[in-house]
Amino acid sequence: MDKKQLSQTPEREKWDHKVEYVLAVAGHIVGLGNVWRFPYLCYKNGGGAFFIPYVIFMITCGIPVFFLETSLGQYTSQAGITCWSRICPLFKGVGFGGQVVVLYTGVYYIIILAWSLLYLILSFSSRLPWASCDNSWNTERCFEFTKNQSSMHMNGSMTSSVVEFWERRILRLSSGVEDLGTVRWDLCLCLLLVWIVCYFSIWKGVKSTGKVVYITATFPYLMLIVLLVRGLTLPGATEGIIYYLYPDPSRLADPQVWMDAGSQIFFSYGVCTGVLTSLGSYNKYQNNCYRDCIYLCLLNSFTSFLAGFAIFSVLGFMSKEQGVDISLVAESGPGLAFIAYPRAVALMPLPQLWAAFFFIMILLLGLDSEFVYQEALVTTISDMCPTFQKPCQRKLLLLAVCVGSFLIGLFLITEGGLYVFQLFDYYACSGMTLLFFAIIQCVAIGWIYGADRQYDNIQDMIGYRPLSYMKYCWKYITPAICTFTLLFSIVKYTPLKFNNTYEYPWWGYAIGGFLSLSSTLLIPAWILYALYITPGTLTQRLKILCKPNESRESLASTASREAQSTEAFKTFKSLKTLREEPHDASVARESSVI
Repeated sequence: MDKKQLSQTPEREKWDHKVEYVLAVAGHIVGLGNVWRFPYLCYKNGGGAFFIPYVIFMITCGIPVFFLETSLGQYTSQAGITCWSRICPLFKGVGFGGQVVVLYTGVYYIIILAWSLLYLILSFSSRLPWASCDNSWNTERCFEFTKNQSSMHMNGSMTSSVVEFWERRILRLSSGVEDLGTVRWDLCLCLLLVWIVCYFSIWKGVKSTGKVVYITATFPYLMLIVLLVRGLTLPGATEGIIYYLYPDPSRLADPQVWMDAGSQIFFSYGVCTGVLTSLGSYNKYQNNCYRDCIYLCLLNSFTSFLAGFAIFSVLGFMSKEQGVDISLVAESGPGLAFIAYPRAVALMPLPQLWAAFFFIMILLLGLDSEFVYQEALVTTISDMCPTFQKPCQRKLLLLAVCVGSFLIGLFLITEGGLYVFQLFDYYACSGMTLLFFAIIQCVAIGWIYGADRQYDNIQDMIGYRPLSYMKYCWKYITPAICTFTLLFSIVKYTPLKFNNTYEYPWWGYAIGGFLSLSSTLLIPAWILYALYITPGTLTQRLKILCKPNESRESLASTASREAQSTEAFKTFKSLKTLREEPHDASVARESSVI
Protein backbone atom coordinates (compact mmCIF):
# COMPACT_ATOMS: atom_id res chain seq x y z
CA MET A 1 0.00 0.00 0.00
CA ASP A 2 1.60 3.29 -1.05
CA LYS A 3 1.40 6.61 0.76
CA LYS A 4 -1.43 7.87 -1.43
CA GLN A 5 -3.59 4.81 -0.73
CA LEU A 6 -2.67 4.96 2.95
CA SER A 7 -3.76 8.58 3.19
CA GLN A 8 -7.09 7.78 1.52
CA THR A 9 -7.84 4.84 3.83
CA PRO A 10 -10.08 5.85 6.75
CA GLU A 11 -8.54 5.44 10.17
CA ARG A 12 -9.37 2.02 11.57
CA GLU A 13 -12.03 1.90 14.26
CA LYS A 14 -11.11 0.69 17.72
CA TRP A 15 -13.18 -0.80 20.52
CA ASP A 16 -14.42 2.00 22.80
CA HIS A 17 -13.68 -0.10 25.88
CA LYS A 18 -11.71 -3.22 26.55
CA VAL A 19 -14.82 -4.95 27.88
CA GLU A 20 -16.49 -4.63 24.46
CA TYR A 21 -13.73 -6.70 22.86
CA VAL A 22 -13.89 -9.30 25.61
CA LEU A 23 -17.67 -9.62 25.33
CA ALA A 24 -17.54 -9.79 21.53
CA VAL A 25 -15.01 -12.63 21.59
CA ALA A 26 -16.88 -14.36 24.41
CA GLY A 27 -20.07 -14.12 22.38
CA HIS A 28 -18.30 -15.70 19.43
CA ILE A 29 -16.69 -18.64 21.24
CA VAL A 30 -19.42 -19.31 23.81
CA GLY A 31 -22.20 -20.63 21.62
CA LEU A 32 -24.57 -23.48 21.02
CA GLY A 33 -21.77 -26.07 20.98
CA ASN A 34 -21.11 -25.40 24.66
CA VAL A 35 -24.71 -26.26 25.53
CA TRP A 36 -25.74 -29.01 23.16
CA ARG A 37 -22.46 -30.70 22.16
CA PHE A 38 -19.94 -30.70 25.02
CA PRO A 39 -22.21 -32.27 27.70
CA TYR A 40 -23.19 -35.11 25.37
CA LEU A 41 -19.57 -35.75 24.32
CA CYS A 42 -18.55 -35.84 27.95
CA TYR A 43 -21.27 -38.36 28.81
CA LYS A 44 -20.59 -40.50 25.72
CA ASN A 45 -16.80 -40.55 26.02
CA GLY A 46 -16.14 -41.60 29.59
CA GLY A 47 -17.62 -38.87 31.77
CA GLY A 48 -14.94 -37.25 33.91
CA ALA A 49 -12.25 -39.18 32.04
CA PHE A 50 -13.10 -37.14 28.92
CA PHE A 51 -11.57 -34.09 30.59
CA ILE A 52 -8.10 -35.60 30.16
CA PRO A 53 -8.01 -35.46 26.33
CA TYR A 54 -10.07 -32.28 26.39
CA VAL A 55 -7.57 -30.43 28.59
CA ILE A 56 -4.61 -31.80 26.59
CA PHE A 57 -6.07 -30.48 23.33
CA MET A 58 -6.96 -27.20 25.03
CA ILE A 59 -3.37 -26.63 26.22
CA THR A 60 -1.54 -27.89 23.14
CA CYS A 61 -3.85 -26.71 20.34
CA GLY A 62 -6.75 -24.52 21.44
CA ILE A 63 -5.01 -21.79 23.44
CA PRO A 64 -1.86 -21.55 21.23
CA VAL A 65 -3.84 -21.19 17.97
CA PHE A 66 -6.31 -18.80 19.66
CA PHE A 67 -3.41 -16.60 20.80
CA LEU A 68 -1.66 -16.84 17.43
CA GLU A 69 -4.65 -15.56 15.48
CA THR A 70 -5.54 -12.83 17.96
CA SER A 71 -2.00 -11.45 18.19
CA LEU A 72 -1.71 -11.55 14.39
CA GLY A 73 -4.81 -9.39 14.00
CA GLN A 74 -3.79 -6.94 16.71
CA TYR A 75 -0.26 -6.49 15.34
CA THR A 76 -1.25 -5.98 11.70
CA SER A 77 -4.57 -4.17 12.38
CA GLN A 78 -5.88 -6.23 9.49
CA ALA A 79 -8.57 -8.90 9.14
CA GLY A 80 -8.31 -12.56 8.15
CA ILE A 81 -6.99 -12.14 4.57
CA THR A 82 -4.95 -8.94 4.40
CA CYS A 83 -3.07 -9.83 7.59
CA TRP A 84 -1.33 -12.60 5.62
CA SER A 85 -0.26 -10.09 2.98
CA ARG A 86 1.72 -8.33 5.71
CA ILE A 87 3.16 -11.48 7.31
CA CYS A 88 3.61 -14.17 4.64
CA PRO A 89 1.92 -13.47 1.27
CA LEU A 90 2.44 -17.04 0.06
CA PHE A 91 -0.20 -18.28 2.52
CA LYS A 92 -2.86 -15.68 1.84
CA GLY A 93 -5.06 -18.58 0.72
CA VAL A 94 -5.49 -19.50 4.40
CA GLY A 95 -7.40 -16.25 4.81
CA PHE A 96 -9.57 -16.85 1.74
CA GLY A 97 -10.38 -20.38 2.89
CA GLY A 98 -11.29 -19.21 6.37
CA GLN A 99 -13.68 -16.59 5.03
CA VAL A 100 -15.43 -19.16 2.87
CA VAL A 101 -16.02 -21.20 6.03
CA VAL A 102 -17.31 -18.06 7.79
CA LEU A 103 -19.71 -17.41 4.89
CA TYR A 104 -21.06 -20.97 4.96
CA THR A 105 -21.39 -20.91 8.74
CA GLY A 106 -23.28 -17.63 8.71
CA VAL A 107 -25.75 -19.04 6.17
CA TYR A 108 -26.68 -22.22 8.03
CA TYR A 109 -26.04 -21.25 11.68
CA ILE A 110 -28.79 -18.64 11.66
CA ILE A 111 -31.34 -21.30 10.65
CA ILE A 112 -31.06 -22.67 14.19
CA LEU A 113 -32.11 -19.25 15.45
CA ALA A 114 -35.17 -19.25 13.18
CA TRP A 115 -36.19 -22.63 14.61
CA SER A 116 -35.60 -21.36 18.16
CA LEU A 117 -37.61 -18.20 17.57
CA LEU A 118 -40.60 -20.20 16.31
CA TYR A 119 -40.35 -22.52 19.33
CA LEU A 120 -40.16 -19.47 21.61
CA ILE A 121 -43.29 -17.93 20.09
CA LEU A 122 -45.23 -21.19 20.39
CA SER A 123 -44.03 -21.63 23.99
CA PHE A 124 -46.52 -18.98 25.10
CA SER A 125 -49.50 -21.21 24.26
CA SER A 126 -51.84 -22.20 27.08
CA ARG A 127 -50.49 -25.72 26.64
CA LEU A 128 -47.17 -26.51 25.03
CA PRO A 129 -48.07 -27.71 21.52
CA TRP A 130 -45.44 -30.47 21.57
CA ALA A 131 -46.80 -31.97 24.78
CA SER A 132 -49.99 -33.43 23.33
CA CYS A 133 -51.26 -35.53 20.41
CA ASP A 134 -54.44 -33.48 19.93
CA ASN A 135 -53.09 -31.26 17.16
CA SER A 136 -53.79 -31.23 13.43
CA TRP A 137 -50.26 -32.38 12.57
CA ASN A 138 -50.34 -35.47 14.82
CA THR A 139 -50.81 -38.98 13.46
CA GLU A 140 -52.47 -42.08 14.88
CA ARG A 141 -49.02 -43.37 15.91
CA CYS A 142 -48.49 -40.39 18.23
CA PHE A 143 -48.10 -40.92 21.99
CA GLU A 144 -47.59 -38.45 24.82
CA PHE A 145 -44.79 -38.64 27.36
CA THR A 146 -46.17 -38.76 30.87
CA LYS A 147 -44.82 -39.40 34.32
CA ASN A 148 -43.93 -42.96 35.35
CA GLN A 149 -44.13 -44.03 31.75
CA SER A 150 -42.46 -47.28 30.86
CA SER A 151 -40.47 -47.79 27.70
CA MET A 152 -43.05 -50.10 26.11
CA HIS A 153 -44.27 -47.31 23.86
CA MET A 154 -40.78 -46.47 22.64
CA ASN A 155 -40.72 -48.79 19.68
CA GLY A 156 -40.53 -48.33 15.96
CA SER A 157 -44.29 -48.28 15.47
CA MET A 158 -44.93 -45.27 17.73
CA THR A 159 -43.75 -41.65 17.56
CA SER A 160 -43.67 -39.21 20.45
CA SER A 161 -45.62 -35.96 20.33
CA VAL A 162 -42.35 -34.02 20.63
CA VAL A 163 -40.84 -35.68 17.56
CA GLU A 164 -44.02 -35.19 15.54
CA PHE A 165 -44.11 -31.53 16.50
CA TRP A 166 -40.50 -31.12 15.34
CA GLU A 167 -40.80 -33.08 12.11
CA ARG A 168 -44.41 -32.45 11.08
CA ARG A 169 -45.19 -28.98 12.51
CA ILE A 170 -41.88 -27.10 12.46
CA LEU A 171 -40.16 -28.76 9.49
CA ARG A 172 -42.85 -30.71 7.62
CA LEU A 173 -39.94 -32.98 6.87
CA SER A 174 -39.96 -34.58 3.42
CA SER A 175 -38.68 -38.01 2.48
CA GLY A 176 -35.24 -36.83 1.40
CA VAL A 177 -33.08 -34.13 -0.13
CA GLU A 178 -34.50 -35.11 -3.52
CA ASP A 179 -37.83 -33.60 -2.41
CA LEU A 180 -37.16 -30.06 -1.18
CA GLY A 181 -40.83 -29.12 -1.33
CA THR A 182 -41.98 -25.59 -0.53
CA VAL A 183 -40.65 -22.92 1.81
CA ARG A 184 -42.02 -23.01 5.35
CA TRP A 185 -43.40 -19.48 5.51
CA ASP A 186 -43.59 -19.20 9.29
CA LEU A 187 -39.91 -20.16 9.43
CA CYS A 188 -39.23 -17.72 6.61
CA LEU A 189 -40.68 -14.85 8.65
CA CYS A 190 -38.66 -15.92 11.69
CA LEU A 191 -35.50 -16.10 9.58
CA LEU A 192 -36.18 -12.65 8.12
CA LEU A 193 -36.70 -11.19 11.60
CA VAL A 194 -33.47 -12.68 12.87
CA TRP A 195 -31.53 -11.29 9.88
CA ILE A 196 -33.04 -7.83 10.47
CA VAL A 197 -31.94 -7.93 14.11
CA CYS A 198 -28.50 -9.08 13.04
CA TYR A 199 -28.14 -6.31 10.45
CA PHE A 200 -29.13 -3.42 12.68
CA SER A 201 -26.98 -4.76 15.52
CA ILE A 202 -23.75 -4.47 13.54
CA TRP A 203 -24.50 -1.98 10.73
CA LYS A 204 -22.37 0.74 12.34
CA GLY A 205 -19.35 -1.52 12.80
CA VAL A 206 -17.69 -2.16 16.14
CA LYS A 207 -19.36 0.96 17.55
CA SER A 208 -22.74 -0.81 17.46
CA THR A 209 -21.49 -4.39 17.84
CA GLY A 210 -19.61 -3.41 20.98
CA LYS A 211 -22.82 -2.12 22.55
CA VAL A 212 -25.09 -5.01 21.54
CA VAL A 213 -22.81 -7.68 23.03
CA TYR A 214 -23.35 -6.18 26.48
CA ILE A 215 -26.75 -7.91 26.32
CA THR A 216 -26.24 -10.86 23.98
CA ALA A 217 -23.04 -12.05 25.66
CA THR A 218 -24.13 -11.67 29.28
CA PHE A 219 -27.85 -12.47 29.35
CA PRO A 220 -27.38 -16.13 28.29
CA TYR A 221 -25.34 -16.65 31.47
CA LEU A 222 -28.28 -15.42 33.52
CA MET A 223 -30.57 -17.84 31.70
CA LEU A 224 -28.06 -20.66 32.14
CA ILE A 225 -27.80 -20.04 35.87
CA VAL A 226 -31.60 -19.96 36.21
CA LEU A 227 -31.92 -23.25 34.32
CA LEU A 228 -29.06 -24.75 36.35
CA VAL A 229 -30.68 -23.85 39.69
CA ARG A 230 -34.01 -25.18 38.48
CA GLY A 231 -32.45 -28.39 37.19
CA LEU A 232 -30.57 -29.10 40.40
CA THR A 233 -33.80 -28.86 42.41
CA LEU A 234 -35.58 -31.50 40.30
CA PRO A 235 -35.89 -35.12 41.41
CA GLY A 236 -33.44 -37.31 39.54
CA ALA A 237 -30.95 -34.47 38.99
CA THR A 238 -28.25 -36.29 40.96
CA GLU A 239 -28.52 -39.38 38.77
CA GLY A 240 -28.25 -37.22 35.65
CA ILE A 241 -25.09 -35.50 36.91
CA ILE A 242 -23.57 -38.88 37.80
CA TYR A 243 -24.17 -40.04 34.23
CA TYR A 244 -22.55 -36.82 33.04
CA LEU A 245 -19.40 -37.02 35.17
CA TYR A 246 -18.88 -40.64 36.24
CA PRO A 247 -15.37 -41.48 34.96
CA ASP A 248 -14.74 -44.46 32.74
CA PRO A 249 -10.95 -44.56 32.15
CA SER A 250 -11.26 -47.49 29.74
CA ARG A 251 -12.77 -45.13 27.15
CA LEU A 252 -9.44 -43.34 26.83
CA ALA A 253 -8.14 -46.29 24.80
CA ASP A 254 -10.61 -45.42 22.03
CA PRO A 255 -9.03 -43.01 19.50
CA GLN A 256 -12.48 -41.63 18.71
CA VAL A 257 -12.64 -40.13 22.19
CA TRP A 258 -9.51 -38.11 21.47
CA MET A 259 -10.92 -37.13 18.09
CA ASP A 260 -14.09 -35.83 19.75
CA ALA A 261 -12.05 -33.83 22.26
CA GLY A 262 -9.98 -32.22 19.52
CA SER A 263 -12.97 -31.38 17.35
CA GLN A 264 -14.81 -29.84 20.31
CA ILE A 265 -11.83 -27.59 21.09
CA PHE A 266 -11.55 -26.36 17.50
CA PHE A 267 -15.28 -25.75 17.15
CA SER A 268 -15.90 -24.11 20.51
CA TYR A 269 -12.76 -21.93 20.45
CA GLY A 270 -13.71 -20.51 17.05
CA VAL A 271 -10.20 -20.84 15.60
CA CYS A 272 -8.95 -21.21 12.01
CA THR A 273 -11.65 -19.06 10.39
CA GLY A 274 -10.08 -15.60 10.68
CA VAL A 275 -12.81 -14.33 13.01
CA LEU A 276 -10.44 -13.96 15.97
CA THR A 277 -8.00 -12.11 13.73
CA SER A 278 -10.70 -9.66 12.66
CA LEU A 279 -11.83 -9.00 16.23
CA GLY A 280 -8.23 -8.58 17.39
CA SER A 281 -7.55 -6.08 14.61
CA TYR A 282 -9.83 -3.55 16.37
CA ASN A 283 -7.73 -3.69 19.54
CA LYS A 284 -5.40 -0.89 20.53
CA TYR A 285 -1.81 -1.69 19.62
CA GLN A 286 -0.62 -2.08 23.20
CA ASN A 287 -3.55 -4.20 24.42
CA ASN A 288 -2.45 -7.24 26.44
CA CYS A 289 -3.87 -9.85 24.07
CA TYR A 290 -1.85 -12.62 25.75
CA ARG A 291 -3.73 -12.27 29.03
CA ASP A 292 -7.05 -11.81 27.22
CA CYS A 293 -6.65 -15.06 25.29
CA ILE A 294 -5.85 -17.14 28.37
CA TYR A 295 -8.87 -15.84 30.29
CA LEU A 296 -11.27 -16.14 27.34
CA CYS A 297 -10.26 -19.74 26.64
CA LEU A 298 -10.74 -20.65 30.30
CA LEU A 299 -14.13 -18.91 30.28
CA ASN A 300 -15.20 -20.97 27.27
CA SER A 301 -14.24 -24.29 28.85
CA PHE A 302 -15.79 -23.36 32.19
CA THR A 303 -19.07 -22.48 30.44
CA SER A 304 -19.09 -25.86 28.69
CA PHE A 305 -18.55 -27.62 32.01
CA LEU A 306 -21.29 -25.58 33.71
CA ALA A 307 -23.76 -26.19 30.88
CA GLY A 308 -23.34 -29.93 31.39
CA PHE A 309 -24.80 -29.64 34.90
CA ALA A 310 -27.78 -27.62 33.62
CA ILE A 311 -28.54 -30.06 30.80
CA PHE A 312 -27.98 -33.39 32.52
CA SER A 313 -29.78 -32.44 35.71
CA VAL A 314 -32.91 -31.94 33.56
CA LEU A 315 -32.27 -35.13 31.54
CA GLY A 316 -31.86 -37.03 34.81
CA PHE A 317 -35.22 -35.69 35.93
CA MET A 318 -36.86 -36.81 32.69
CA SER A 319 -35.23 -40.23 32.98
CA LYS A 320 -36.63 -40.73 36.47
CA GLU A 321 -40.10 -39.38 35.67
CA GLN A 322 -40.51 -41.73 32.71
CA GLY A 323 -38.77 -44.72 34.25
CA VAL A 324 -36.29 -45.14 31.39
CA ASP A 325 -32.52 -45.22 31.17
CA ILE A 326 -30.87 -41.86 30.58
CA SER A 327 -29.18 -43.20 27.46
CA LEU A 328 -32.63 -43.15 25.81
CA VAL A 329 -33.10 -39.43 26.44
CA ALA A 330 -29.54 -38.05 26.11
CA GLU A 331 -28.94 -36.44 22.71
CA SER A 332 -26.72 -33.79 21.18
CA GLY A 333 -27.11 -31.05 18.58
CA PRO A 334 -30.59 -30.08 17.36
CA GLY A 335 -31.94 -33.30 18.90
CA LEU A 336 -31.17 -31.92 22.38
CA ALA A 337 -32.53 -28.41 21.76
CA PHE A 338 -35.68 -29.31 19.85
CA ILE A 339 -36.60 -32.80 21.06
CA ALA A 340 -34.99 -33.88 24.34
CA TYR A 341 -35.12 -30.62 26.30
CA PRO A 342 -38.65 -29.61 25.17
CA ARG A 343 -39.77 -33.10 26.19
CA ALA A 344 -38.27 -32.54 29.63
CA VAL A 345 -39.78 -29.11 30.28
CA ALA A 346 -43.21 -30.48 29.33
CA LEU A 347 -43.03 -32.59 32.50
CA MET A 348 -42.22 -29.63 34.79
CA PRO A 349 -44.58 -27.31 36.61
CA LEU A 350 -44.96 -24.03 34.67
CA PRO A 351 -43.52 -25.59 31.49
CA GLN A 352 -44.10 -22.44 29.41
CA LEU A 353 -41.77 -20.45 31.68
CA TRP A 354 -38.88 -22.90 31.46
CA ALA A 355 -39.34 -23.42 27.75
CA ALA A 356 -39.20 -19.64 27.22
CA PHE A 357 -36.04 -19.34 29.34
CA PHE A 358 -34.35 -22.13 27.41
CA PHE A 359 -35.12 -20.80 23.93
CA ILE A 360 -34.22 -17.23 24.90
CA MET A 361 -30.85 -18.59 25.97
CA ILE A 362 -30.44 -20.50 22.68
CA LEU A 363 -31.40 -17.39 20.69
CA LEU A 364 -28.94 -15.10 22.44
CA LEU A 365 -26.14 -17.65 22.37
CA GLY A 366 -26.60 -17.95 18.62
CA LEU A 367 -27.19 -14.27 17.89
CA ASP A 368 -23.88 -12.96 19.20
CA SER A 369 -22.03 -15.69 17.30
CA GLU A 370 -23.89 -14.69 14.13
CA PHE A 371 -23.08 -11.01 14.76
CA VAL A 372 -19.40 -11.81 14.87
CA TYR A 373 -19.47 -13.97 11.72
CA GLN A 374 -20.98 -11.13 9.69
CA GLU A 375 -18.74 -8.50 11.29
CA ALA A 376 -15.64 -10.55 10.47
CA LEU A 377 -16.75 -11.15 6.88
CA VAL A 378 -17.50 -7.47 6.21
CA THR A 379 -14.29 -6.39 7.94
CA THR A 380 -12.25 -8.72 5.75
CA ILE A 381 -13.86 -7.49 2.53
CA SER A 382 -13.50 -3.82 3.52
CA ASP A 383 -9.82 -4.33 4.35
CA MET A 384 -9.28 -5.73 0.86
CA CYS A 385 -11.34 -2.93 -0.73
CA PRO A 386 -10.83 0.22 1.40
CA THR A 387 -13.75 1.92 -0.36
CA PHE A 388 -16.10 -0.18 1.77
CA GLN A 389 -14.55 1.24 4.94
CA LYS A 390 -16.62 4.38 4.45
CA PRO A 391 -19.78 4.17 6.62
CA CYS A 392 -22.32 4.34 3.78
CA GLN A 393 -20.54 1.80 1.58
CA ARG A 394 -19.98 -0.49 4.56
CA LYS A 395 -23.71 -0.53 5.35
CA LEU A 396 -24.51 -1.39 1.73
CA LEU A 397 -21.92 -4.18 1.76
CA LEU A 398 -23.36 -5.62 4.96
CA LEU A 399 -26.87 -5.37 3.49
CA ALA A 400 -25.77 -7.26 0.38
CA VAL A 401 -24.16 -10.01 2.49
CA CYS A 402 -27.25 -10.35 4.70
CA VAL A 403 -29.71 -10.38 1.80
CA GLY A 404 -27.62 -12.91 -0.15
CA SER A 405 -27.26 -15.17 2.88
CA PHE A 406 -30.99 -14.92 3.59
CA LEU A 407 -31.85 -15.97 0.03
CA ILE A 408 -29.51 -18.96 0.20
CA GLY A 409 -30.98 -19.82 3.60
CA LEU A 410 -34.41 -20.24 2.04
CA PHE A 411 -33.25 -23.62 0.71
CA LEU A 412 -32.63 -24.67 4.34
CA ILE A 413 -36.17 -23.87 5.51
CA THR A 414 -37.97 -25.86 2.85
CA GLU A 415 -39.61 -29.17 3.65
CA GLY A 416 -36.36 -30.91 2.76
CA GLY A 417 -34.24 -28.15 4.28
CA LEU A 418 -33.01 -30.21 7.22
CA TYR A 419 -31.16 -32.51 4.83
CA VAL A 420 -29.44 -29.49 3.26
CA PHE A 421 -28.72 -28.13 6.75
CA GLN A 422 -26.90 -31.32 7.68
CA LEU A 423 -24.79 -31.12 4.51
CA PHE A 424 -23.61 -27.66 5.57
CA ASP A 425 -23.03 -28.76 9.15
CA TYR A 426 -21.13 -31.94 8.27
CA TYR A 427 -19.07 -30.78 5.29
CA ALA A 428 -18.85 -26.97 5.08
CA CYS A 429 -17.40 -26.57 8.58
CA SER A 430 -15.84 -29.99 9.02
CA GLY A 431 -13.21 -30.69 11.62
CA MET A 432 -10.82 -31.87 8.92
CA THR A 433 -10.93 -28.45 7.26
CA LEU A 434 -10.15 -26.64 10.51
CA LEU A 435 -7.34 -29.06 11.33
CA PHE A 436 -5.78 -28.46 7.91
CA PHE A 437 -5.97 -24.70 8.39
CA ALA A 438 -4.38 -25.00 11.84
CA ILE A 439 -1.44 -26.96 10.43
CA ILE A 440 -0.83 -24.43 7.64
CA GLN A 441 -1.07 -21.47 10.03
CA CYS A 442 1.41 -22.95 12.48
CA VAL A 443 3.89 -23.82 9.72
CA ALA A 444 3.59 -20.36 8.16
CA ILE A 445 4.11 -18.47 11.42
CA GLY A 446 6.33 -20.93 13.28
CA TRP A 447 8.79 -21.73 10.48
CA ILE A 448 8.50 -19.32 7.54
CA TYR A 449 7.69 -16.00 9.19
CA GLY A 450 9.44 -17.12 12.33
CA ALA A 451 8.12 -17.81 15.82
CA ASP A 452 10.85 -15.60 17.31
CA ARG A 453 9.87 -12.72 15.03
CA GLN A 454 6.24 -13.11 16.09
CA TYR A 455 7.40 -13.09 19.71
CA ASP A 456 9.26 -9.83 19.01
CA ASN A 457 6.02 -8.37 17.62
CA ILE A 458 4.10 -9.47 20.70
CA GLN A 459 6.75 -8.02 23.00
CA ASP A 460 6.52 -4.72 21.14
CA MET A 461 2.76 -4.72 21.76
CA ILE A 462 2.40 -5.93 25.34
CA GLY A 463 5.83 -5.05 26.74
CA TYR A 464 7.11 -8.56 27.55
CA ARG A 465 7.61 -11.96 25.96
CA PRO A 466 5.04 -14.68 26.72
CA LEU A 467 6.07 -18.10 27.93
CA SER A 468 8.26 -19.88 25.38
CA TYR A 469 5.80 -22.76 25.52
CA MET A 470 3.53 -20.99 23.01
CA LYS A 471 6.38 -20.71 20.54
CA TYR A 472 7.19 -24.42 20.78
CA CYS A 473 3.51 -25.24 20.29
CA TRP A 474 3.41 -23.22 17.07
CA LYS A 475 6.54 -24.92 15.73
CA TYR A 476 6.23 -28.51 16.92
CA ILE A 477 3.41 -29.61 19.23
CA THR A 478 0.30 -28.14 17.60
CA PRO A 479 1.09 -29.09 13.97
CA ALA A 480 2.15 -32.59 15.06
CA ILE A 481 -1.05 -33.25 17.02
CA CYS A 482 -3.24 -31.70 14.32
CA THR A 483 -1.54 -33.77 11.60
CA PHE A 484 -2.07 -37.00 13.49
CA THR A 485 -5.69 -36.12 14.23
CA LEU A 486 -6.32 -35.14 10.61
CA LEU A 487 -4.90 -38.43 9.31
CA PHE A 488 -7.03 -40.37 11.77
CA SER A 489 -10.11 -38.41 10.66
CA ILE A 490 -9.45 -39.27 7.03
CA VAL A 491 -8.98 -42.97 7.83
CA LYS A 492 -12.14 -43.08 9.94
CA TYR A 493 -14.22 -40.94 7.59
CA THR A 494 -17.80 -42.14 7.07
CA PRO A 495 -20.32 -40.51 4.68
CA LEU A 496 -23.15 -38.53 6.20
CA LYS A 497 -26.40 -40.34 6.97
CA PHE A 498 -29.59 -38.72 8.23
CA ASN A 499 -30.67 -40.36 11.50
CA ASN A 500 -28.18 -43.13 10.65
CA THR A 501 -30.69 -44.54 8.17
CA TYR A 502 -31.20 -42.22 5.19
CA GLU A 503 -28.37 -42.22 2.66
CA TYR A 504 -27.96 -39.17 0.44
CA PRO A 505 -27.91 -39.56 -3.34
CA TRP A 506 -24.56 -39.29 -5.11
CA TRP A 507 -25.13 -35.66 -6.00
CA GLY A 508 -25.86 -34.89 -2.35
CA TYR A 509 -22.42 -36.16 -1.39
CA ALA A 510 -21.01 -34.21 -4.35
CA ILE A 511 -22.50 -31.02 -2.89
CA GLY A 512 -20.96 -31.91 0.47
CA GLY A 513 -17.59 -32.47 -1.16
CA PHE A 514 -17.83 -29.11 -2.91
CA LEU A 515 -18.66 -27.34 0.37
CA SER A 516 -15.61 -28.90 2.01
CA LEU A 517 -13.09 -28.54 -0.83
CA SER A 518 -14.19 -25.05 -1.88
CA SER A 519 -12.42 -23.64 1.19
CA THR A 520 -9.55 -26.11 1.56
CA LEU A 521 -8.34 -25.99 -2.06
CA LEU A 522 -8.05 -22.21 -1.94
CA ILE A 523 -4.72 -22.60 -0.12
CA PRO A 524 -2.86 -24.51 -2.86
CA ALA A 525 -4.74 -22.54 -5.53
CA TRP A 526 -3.48 -19.25 -4.10
CA ILE A 527 0.08 -20.57 -3.82
CA LEU A 528 0.08 -21.52 -7.52
CA TYR A 529 -1.50 -18.20 -8.51
CA ALA A 530 0.94 -16.15 -6.43
CA LEU A 531 3.91 -18.02 -7.89
CA TYR A 532 2.54 -17.45 -11.39
CA ILE A 533 2.10 -13.67 -11.11
CA THR A 534 5.34 -13.02 -9.22
CA PRO A 535 8.31 -12.26 -11.50
CA GLY A 536 11.69 -14.02 -11.26
CA THR A 537 12.93 -17.55 -10.94
CA LEU A 538 11.14 -20.04 -8.73
CA THR A 539 13.64 -19.48 -5.92
CA GLN A 540 13.29 -15.71 -6.20
CA ARG A 541 9.50 -15.96 -6.21
CA LEU A 542 9.47 -18.08 -3.06
CA LYS A 543 11.81 -15.62 -1.31
CA ILE A 544 9.58 -12.69 -2.26
CA LEU A 545 6.35 -14.43 -1.24
CA CYS A 546 7.76 -15.71 2.05
CA LYS A 547 9.17 -12.32 2.99
CA PRO A 548 6.97 -10.17 5.24
CA ASN A 549 5.83 -6.78 4.03
CA GLU A 550 8.46 -4.53 5.55
CA SER A 551 6.31 -1.46 5.11
CA ARG A 552 3.91 -2.76 7.77
CA GLU A 553 6.73 -3.55 10.17
CA SER A 554 8.31 -0.17 9.63
CA LEU A 555 4.87 1.41 9.95
CA ALA A 556 4.36 -0.34 13.29
CA SER A 557 7.78 0.67 14.58
CA THR A 558 7.24 4.20 13.30
CA ALA A 559 3.87 4.37 15.03
CA SER A 560 5.50 3.09 18.20
CA ARG A 561 8.28 5.67 17.97
CA GLU A 562 5.79 8.42 17.22
CA ALA A 563 3.73 7.41 20.24
CA GLN A 564 6.83 7.43 22.42
CA SER A 565 7.90 10.78 20.98
CA THR A 566 4.46 12.21 21.59
CA GLU A 567 4.48 11.05 25.19
CA ALA A 568 8.01 12.37 25.65
CA PHE A 569 7.02 15.74 24.20
CA LYS A 570 3.95 15.92 26.49
CA THR A 571 6.12 15.06 29.48
CA PHE A 572 8.74 17.65 28.49
CA LYS A 573 6.06 20.28 27.97
CA SER A 574 4.45 19.58 31.34
CA LEU A 575 7.82 19.72 33.12
CA LYS A 576 8.68 22.95 31.35
CA THR A 577 5.35 24.40 32.46
CA LEU A 578 6.00 23.37 36.02
CA ARG A 579 9.43 24.98 35.93
CA GLU A 580 8.12 28.19 34.39
CA GLU A 581 5.07 28.58 36.62
CA PRO A 582 7.01 29.63 39.79
CA HIS A 583 9.05 32.13 37.78
CA ASP A 584 5.94 33.64 36.23
CA ALA A 585 4.26 33.74 39.60
CA SER A 586 7.24 35.51 41.21
CA VAL A 587 7.35 38.02 38.36
CA ALA A 588 3.64 38.67 38.83
CA ARG A 589 4.10 39.18 42.55
CA GLU A 590 7.01 41.56 41.98
CA SER A 591 4.96 43.54 39.48
CA SER A 592 2.08 43.81 41.92
CA VAL A 593 4.41 45.08 44.66
CA ILE A 594 5.89 47.69 42.35
